[in-house]
Amino acid sequence: QVQIVESGGGLVQPGGSLRLSCTAAGSTFSFYNLGWYRQVPGKQRELVAAVSSGSSAINADSVKSRFTISRDNAKSTVYHQMNNLKPEATALYYCNVLWGLDDYWGQGTQVTVSS
Repeated sequence: QVQIVESGGGLVQPGGSLRLSCTAAGSTFSFYNLGWYRQVPGKQRELVAAVSSGSSAINADSVKSRFTISRDNAKSTVYHQMNNLKPEATALYYCNVLWGLDDYWGQGTQVTVSS
């Protein structure tokens, strides 16, 4: 079992920035593939960004120029820097850990973009 703790969500005005953090306990953190997903009520959870164990990163087309995912293996933490936020980014953001055939989810952190 992988224990996941997310933080960094909150209320921000349009155009603002937030940095989400996700700490995943375990000595094998460097082997994890990591992702950030988001979900709004009534819609499916969608992938926003992911970073592999080899630090290759992908981002959804809708956020590619504004969001950045990164990882710090020494701190067992993955980050999601979100800049120039738009109201449509409002959602519950989840951290996902994929390790072999198993995946684990955090409880989610709420991001609200509103003036």
